[in-house]
Amino acid sequence: MWRKKEQQMVERPRIGVALSGGAARGIAHLGVLKVLEEQNVPIDFIAGTSAGALVGGAVAAGIPLAELEEWGRSLRWRDIGRMTLSRLGVQSNARLEELIRARFPVTRFEDLRIPFAAVATDLHTGKAVVMSNEGDVAFAIRASCALPGWYVPVVDEQGRQLVDGGLAANVPSAAARSLGADIVIAVDVNAEGARFLGPPQSAIGVLFQSIMVVQRTAAAHQWQDADLVIRPRVGHIRWDEIGRADELIKAGEEATRITIDRIKHLLFPTAEGPPPRWFELRRRGAQPPAHNPRKMSPLR
Repeated sequence: MWRKKEQQMVERPRIGVALSGGAARGIAHLGVLKVLEEQNVPIDFIAGTSAGALVGGAVAAGIPLAELEEWGRSLRWRDIGRMTLSRLGVQSNARLEELIRARFPVTRFEDLRIPFAAVATDLHTGKAVVMSNEGDVAFAIRASCALPGWYVPVVDEQGRQLVDGGLAANVPSAAARSLGADIVIAVDVNAEGARFLGPPQSAIGVLFQSIMVVQRTAAAHQWQDADLVIRPRVGHIRWDEIGRADELIKAGEEATRITIDRIKHLLFPTAEGPPPRWFELRRRGAQPPAHNPRKMSPLR
């Protein structure tokens, strides 16, 4: 047993959220963040993959959630990509980068209100590329969202071809932890898979379902880097159904409300049993990383 007064002597845990990829389903992240804000759960770090990078980067840049909801309702695929003659993809998503520069109040990692990481994949090595701390946020999000085979890979200053981060880390829990989070709340909008497909009726159907199994198996390992995983029930919605924003936001809200007690227990553990992991680490003198000079606000 440990004493609550011991906890009061230590700065509150630093909280990170890890927002998964999921194309249109990523709009559900807005519902999750809305409830966390309503429940006064502070967010000190954000990591995002693909659609999660777009939502997370917008929040980190300081765009209010109410504004993001309206943006989510009006966003269409034509705002993100345009046809291209490249042999490496059907479209270029350069339009997404232009949109970010026009809508975000800041577009440099150094100027963000909340430390943020966007995850892409190095097409040559297959390894995750985590972009944070400094550099161009708009480029990083565009790279994280470059769905291979559809969008042309994005080339960085090192000459690497970067594609959608979902290939390497669709649930970027490890990236959120690496930013300095004591507690990581992950959101996986693909946890239910593709319920809209039903049982496969063809070889193509079997192949697609097999790909889903591989992705969900990988995600299950990524969940282990999180302290809690929120799973919006959106398996009935296709990844291209961007017009179902209201339904997606509601699903994110509902999934968060049913887990809010567990979230608060992570932040305010009981005195029974051993002290939580974050408390032990903090008591041993672990400090926030140098790139995060913000003073942590107390829980309200």
